[in-house]
Amino acid sequence: MNAWRRFVALDLGTARTRSLILGGQAIADRPSVVVRRPSGAGAADVVRPVRHGMVADRGACARLVRLALRDTRLYDSRPLERVLAGVPVAASPGDREAVRAAVEGIAGCEVALVEEPLAAAVGAGLDVLGARPRLLLDVGAGIVEAVVLRDGVVSDAVSLQLSTTTGTGPTADAVDGIADMTAGLLRRLPAATRPAARSRGLVVTGGGAHHEHLLRRLRTALRAPVAAAPQPQYAIVRGLMRLCLQPALAGHPASPAR
Repeated sequence: MNAWRRFVALDLGTARTRSLILGGQAIADRPSVVVRRPSGAGAADVVRPVRHGMVADRGACARLVRLALRDTRLYDSRPLERVLAGVPVAASPGDREAVRAAVEGIAGCEVALVEEPLAAAVGAGLDVLGARPRLLLDVGAGIVEAVVLRDGVVSDAVSLQLSTTTGTGPTADAVDGIADMTAGLLRRLPAATRPAARSRGLVVTGGGAHHEHLLRRLRTALRAPVAAAPQPQYAIVRGLMRLCLQPALAGHPASPAR
């Protein structure tokens, strides 16, 4: 079923870019860097097109998209039909347009954007369609977003941009800020729904989800269960692919970004 469809899921992260094609054997995972070679003599520059989860260099981002889609086309060289790409909840309309333009210009097909924490929740196997709030924290290399999910959409969110990270997640200086931010989001919930959200706990996704000190600090701040999703670094790209195939898993997440 649907094996003939040419769908690609694309997660453009600050540190890593991950892509997955329907029917592909594995998630393609590459550093979010491109090499810019000067026209004359001189050393090539290594450019990071994505900073704090947002497109910082449109030209370089288009080259990164080209590389990521080339990775997926190792499995199938036919023209693409649709790309679902993730964006932070904090992305401005201009940020979203930059992602759309970069992807559409290379893919040459329909491009739809999905907020990354929603995709991560779907990729982690959470039921986000219920009326009871569900908490998720996505810990990326450049941006951390805590969200409340309800009725298939992000109903509330807070974000923190990270200036530096370690190989396993946020630095010690950032951990307290993330925990306080997430606890503040929980306190913003209506008093009647707060106990249910706390009892269901917090799911953590992203490359920093296995940062044990962060998980302990979150448990203390929220007074709630906190657990990392299975293979949390791949939650977004897997959720994007699931939404390609089953948009009804969330509330209208995949409309074309026009």
